[in-house]
Amino acid sequence: MNAIILSIGDELVLGQTVDTNSAWLSARLASLGFAVLQHTTVPDDQPAIESAIRRAVTDCDLLLINGGLGPTPDDLTRQAVAVALNVPLELNADWLSRLEQFFRRRGRQMPEMNRIQAMIPRGATLLENHAGTAPGIAATYQSCRIFVMPGVPKEMKRMFDESVVPRLPIDTRHGVILSRTLHTFGLGESNIAEKLGPLMDRDRNPSVGTTVSGGVVSLRIDARFETADRARQELDRATELCQAALGNLIYGRDEETLQEVVARQLIEKNLTITVAESCTGGLLAKMLTDVPGSSSYFQRGWITYTDAAKSELLGVDPDLLKTDGPYSDPVAAAMAVGALHRSRADFALSITGIAGPDGGTGDTPVGTVWIALAHAQGAAARKFNFPGDREMIRDRAAKTALTLLRMRLLNAAVPF
Repeated sequence: MNAIILSIGDELVLGQTVDTNSAWLSARLASLGFAVLQHTTVPDDQPAIESAIRRAVTDCDLLLINGGLGPTPDDLTRQAVAVALNVPLELNADWLSRLEQFFRRRGRQMPEMNRIQAMIPRGATLLENHAGTAPGIAATYQSCRIFVMPGVPKEMKRMFDESVVPRLPIDTRHGVILSRTLHTFGLGESNIAEKLGPLMDRDRNPSVGTTVSGGVVSLRIDARFETADRARQELDRATELCQAALGNLIYGRDEETLQEVVARQLIEKNLTITVAESCTGGLLAKMLTDVPGSSSYFQRGWITYTDAAKSELLGVDPDLLKTDGPYSDPVAAAMAVGALHRSRADFALSITGIAGPDGGTGDTPVGTVWIALAHAQGAAARKFNFPGDREMIRDRAAKTALTLLRMRLLNAAVPF
C-alpha cells in the first residue's frame, strides 16, 4: 500500500525548523509494509493545504498529515481538511470539556481561541492527544485513509503509535523494511567504511550505509524482507557483524547520545565525575548534565579560562604554566588532578587548548586541544588536533573527552 506524508508549517518551508517528523514516519511506515511515495511540505496557507490534500488522496492509500492543529490563526489544517472533504467543522463537546479541565487544573481559564481545537470535520473521528491539547483527526476520502496529527514530535509519535497504527490496514504482502542506526565516534567516515569492508556492498540485504553529523559517524542498517520476523532476524545478524567489525567504536544505537551512554555507565558502576574546562567553556559539563538523573554522578565543574584561574581554583603550579604553557600535557593533567582532589570524585576530565578563531601559532595551530583523565591510579593527557571552526572544535573536544571516559569505564583501549 502507498502512503504520502504531508507536513504543514511556515517554519518548515522557510528552513527555520528541520522536518524530522517525516523521516520518523517514513521509517515506521516502512516497518509496517507501506511504500512511502513522497514527502510534501506546505506553508500555513489554507488554499495550499487544501490543494496538497486533494492531490495526495488521488495518489495514495494512506495520507498522514502533521502540523497546523494549534489554536492560533495560522493553524489552518483542520479547516483545510474539512474543505477538502466538503464537510463542515463540528464541535466535539467531550474534547471541549477536557480542554477546559486542562486549563482549570493549571489555575487558568481556557482562552476562547482554544475552542477551535475541539472542532473536527463532520463524519471524522477524533484521535485523543495524551501529550497535548490538539487532538488528531481520522477520516476517509473515497479509498484513501487520512490521519491528521500534531506537529510537535513528542505528541505526533505517541498519537501515531497509540491511535493511528491500530487503525491502519496493515498489509505486509509486499515485504517490510526494518531499520537500525549504530553510532560511532573517533574515526572518520572513510576509516569506518574500510573496517566494515564488504558489509557496505550496495547489493547486500540488509544494506549498510554511513552518515556523518557532529563528528558522529552513524551506520544505517536497512533490512528488506517478506516478513517482519525475517527482517528482524536479519537486522540483528547485520548488527552483530557491524559490532564485530567496529568493536568499541560503536557507542550506541538509534536515539542514544554519547552522553547518555556514559551516564548509564557511571550510574551502573556507582561512579562520579567532575570536570575542569578551559576552551570548551562548560560544554562538557552541559553534556554530562543534559541527561536526567545527572546529579547522581556529576559532582561539580570548573571553567578556568585564565592562567590565574587554573592556579587559584585548581592548584596548577604557576611555574608549570610558565615553563610548559597553558596548552600542554602537564597543565591538562594538573587541571584534572586538581579537580579530582577538590571534588573527591572518582574521575576528573580536563580540557585546555585553542578553539580559535585566533590564538594559534605555527607550532600550536587553532584546533590543538589537550584532554586529560584523572583517577585514583593517576592521570594521563593526550594532544588532539580538531578541524573546523570554533563551535566544531569545542564540540569535538567535549565528545572526545566523553569517549576517553567511556573507554576507561569499559577497561578498553582508546581505538583512535
